[in-house]
Amino acid sequence: MNRSKGFAGFVTALLTLFALAVATSAHARGKAGKFDYYTLALSWSPTYCQSDAGRNDRQQCGRGRRFSFVVHGLWPQYNKGWPERCRTRDDWVSKDTIDGMLDIMPSKRLIIHEWKKHGVCSGLRQQRYFSLTRDLFASIKIPARYITPNRHITITPEQLKLDFLKTNRWLDPGGISVQCGNRTGRANLREVRLCFTRKGKPRRCGTNERRACRARQLVMPPVR
Repeated sequence: MNRSKGFAGFVTALLTLFALAVATSAHARGKAGKFDYYTLALSWSPTYCQSDAGRNDRQQCGRGRRFSFVVHGLWPQYNKGWPERCRTRDDWVSKDTIDGMLDIMPSKRLIIHEWKKHGVCSGLRQQRYFSLTRDLFASIKIPARYITPNRHITITPEQLKLDFLKTNRWLDPGGISVQCGNRTGRANLREVRLCFTRKGKPRRCGTNERRACRARQLVMPPVR
């Protein structure tokens, strides 16, 4: 009798775990147009270009490709978590669309990836999604010292955030998140994330961006 109850409990536990997995998967996939805010992620290109992937990426990191902050992506977000790979019939990204974004997203593969993973969840037509991405990026004034530095810059995450706020006083102080990985001592800048409402107005970030850079020293490799 005890064995029977034990087996029944085991089966119940398995079914519960399966149901949770299905629910989590459905939540992650999401439904196009159902989200709370946008995150505009701006990558520090020199950090990427020092990585193994970047060293082999001639389109973004080849000779003469002097990029500093570039667009990683525009991500529809829930206040906690995010949707991705929402169902769409608009799956193909045209060459004209790609060519029109390469000056701020210097990677054909990245542009296609960002649309298929994140853009499809915006509920926007593809052209409008990339137009909004460009408009939001254009609205941000990069602080002068970070435009084309030819030497390493060493600052704190707080100073980088403050520089963005001083240069863009219209931004929400709670709407900026500096990302550098998990190091707590000295770390290279990976990206700056800026949060916006669905209408493109600045707002506080949700829980997704709260796990920010904890490094005491933040290093920004030079543009080369």
